[in-house]
This record gives sequence, structure tokens and C-alpha cells, in this order.
Amino acid sequence: MDPSPFLRLTIHSLALKLPSPTKPTPLSGIHPETTPCFCTIHPNSLPSKTALLPLSYNSTTPETTTSAPAFHLDSASLRRLSAKPLPITISVYNGRMAHTCGLISAAKLVGRVVLTVDLSSALSGPITFHTGWLKLSKNRHGGAESKAWARLHVVVRCEPDPRFVFEFGGEPECSPVVFQIQGNMRQPVFSCKFSCDRNYRSRSLPSDFNSNNPRTWRRSLTGDRERHSKDRKGWMVTIHDLSGSPVAAASMITPFVPSPGSDRVSRSNPGAWLILRPNGASVSGWKPWARLEAWRERGPVDGLGYKVELFSANGPANGVPIAEGTMSVKKGGQFCIDYKVMKDSGLGSRLPGDGFVMSSSVDGEGKVSKPVVQVGAHHVKCMPDAALFIALSAAIDLSMDACSLFSHKLRKELCHHAQDSSFL
Repeated sequence: MDPSPFLRLTIHSLALKLPSPTKPTPLSGIHPETTPCFCTIHPNSLPSKTALLPLSYNSTTPETTTSAPAFHLDSASLRRLSAKPLPITISVYNGRMAHTCGLISAAKLVGRVVLTVDLSSALSGPITFHTGWLKLSKNRHGGAESKAWARLHVVVRCEPDPRFVFEFGGEPECSPVVFQIQGNMRQPVFSCKFSCDRNYRSRSLPSDFNSNNPRTWRRSLTGDRERHSKDRKGWMVTIHDLSGSPVAAASMITPFVPSPGSDRVSRSNPGAWLILRPNGASVSGWKPWARLEAWRERGPVDGLGYKVELFSANGPANGVPIAEGTMSVKKGGQFCIDYKVMKDSGLGSRLPGDGFVMSSSVDGEGKVSKPVVQVGAHHVKCMPDAALFIALSAAIDLSMDACSLFSHKLRKELCHHAQDSSFL
């Protein structure tokens, strides 16, 4: 099982330095404290990214910097873009970050700069294309003007980021085959088994959490949630290798129920899944690897909220948050675990690594979903490692259904599925 080539292009250490206030300039009316500056980063033929810009008063090293979300280039993008140098336009604005039809509005252009990078040179190892200050210009092509009026500090870096790519052959609740994708090749590597145990009763992790058998957890877990006739509970997806042995599973440990007086799962009372891995050589024993919580966010746009914690060897008391976010219920989105993003947001003080971990596509509510999963190669030492991420992807996809409004009916595959937990 070989990974596919990917590149990670990062634009970081961003900061803006304005001219000395003692010298009149066209920017003398800008007050970043009240109208902060930001930049858009647009590599040719790729979607643009946006980042806020802190103001720097140091002409050598900026006091505070920010980073833009990374660009992830897959095999198809590399074939298309690495044949010639790639121009990257960075445009700096002052004002509100409002977008209208994809265009920046209510903001004044401060200046722009254009850098050029050679992606092919990064295929063999990490490379830094630029680090330091650049003079901004209002020239369309970003060329420096005779009188510099603002400068941008930026570091542009690119590095190989090989990944394993998988695709579900159908919706997770339909027990599909999972394929590995390598270019135009599709090779079956896993199979899924969906089951629904309507007699499943749970609320939280029991005191005998370290027991090897999930049946023990189920028998010992009780709570007032079982009084709800509309509970969405007992769902489980088991991932099998090609020999038929179970190598990972996602088990709904806390039912998804509507909050009092509503028809939605609230953030204060989320549903939850355990992602399980085999406990040693025995296929009858399992131990939790991670926990996924999901709920339905209120707001101008309906969203699926989620949080993922990774368990240590000492159990759930020492769980480390590795992902948290919201995606559109209508449009779906990308579920992603990226340690660098978590650290930049201030939520990753105890993360066990750095950089990209995994991503999974999630289609909107009511749509046929066949998740495409990418897993960073350095997180996969064996097939069961990859299977854990497949199980997590199935759980987040099924959470879109579990968090649908309780005034809506679930699909029959989720309501009347055969109860089969024989693998336990």
C-alpha cells in the first residue's frame, strides 16, 4: 500500500509594516487598531486564502505574525502546475473582510506583491522559496515602485506531504467496500459492516472503561436518554480487512436525542461515538482510540458541529482535542484534522505531532455520500492505522444523519437495519 504524492504549500510569518507616521504617505489615514489589515493569497489556478495581518514596527523581525491556511496540492494539481513556475499574488487590504460574489468589498487596497515558485523543486524535499520583507505596490503585477510605502513580511515554503487516499464505494450505512485510490487505479482494501442495535443503552463512559469487551460498557450504561422514543442510538460501523478480520470500529456510545422543547441535537447535549481499535492480538477485545462528539449548531446557517479527542494510554481522562469545527448541513464540507491549524488557533498545546493528519469529504444533508478520505502517510504504519481513520470518517458522515431534525424521517437503512454485533 503506497501513498500518493502531495505537496503542502504554506504562506506564514505574515506581518505588515507601514511607513513612518512622520512622513506623509497615501496610507496616513489607515488606523489598523480600528480597521485591521488583511491579505488575500491567490496562487494561479488555485482558490484564494485570506489571513489577518498584524502591524509590525520592527524593520528586521516582526513582533507578531500570522499564517494563512495551507494549500494542499494532490497528484492531479501537481501534474497541472509543476510544468512551469507558479505565480502567487498576495494583495493587502485595509478594512472589513467582506466578500460579495467572491470579490473583496468594503476594503481599500494597500498594495500587492507577486512571488513565483517552482513546485517541481519541492518534490524531493522541503524548500523555502522566500523569507523576509517585500515592498508592496499598487502595480497590477506587483512590481516594486520607486517609493516604497508599505512592506509585507512573508515566508513561502513547500514540502512533500504524501498521503493515502481512500474512497467509500457507497454510503457508510450501506456497508460498502472501501477502495484505495492511486491515480486512475482503484484497489479494494477494506469493507464496512453497518449495524444498528436498538436495545443499546448508554450515556457516558463507565467506570470499567478499560474492559476489553464493549458489551460490558453497554450493559453497565444507563440513563434517562433511553426514555426518548426518537433516540438515534446503537449505530456501529466495523471496518474489516481483506481477510475479513475486524481492524477498527466506530460505535455510537451516546445517543443523539433532541434537546427539550426542540427537534435538534444541541451542543450542550451532543451525541458521541467511540473509535475503537483491536486490543492486542485478540479480535474479541477492543479499546477506545478516540471520541467524536457531534451536534447541530444554531445560527444564520445550519451547521454540523463536531469535536474529536484522542485518548492516551491512560484512558479518556487525558483526552487531547485534535479537531473542532462546524460545517454546513446543506452543503457539507471537509472534516479535517490538522495539528498546525489547531496550534495556530491556540487549541493544540498537547498535540502529539504537527501538520496534516487526515481529511474526509462530507456531503450535505439528504445527499448520497461516498466519503473520500486522505490520511497523512507518516500516521500510517500498518493497515489497522488507516482503518481507524476510515472508521472516524464513517462516524462523522453518519453524524450528519444523526443530527438531522427529529421532525424529519431517517432513511430506512438507518431505521430498520438488521441487528448484528456478532463480531463482539
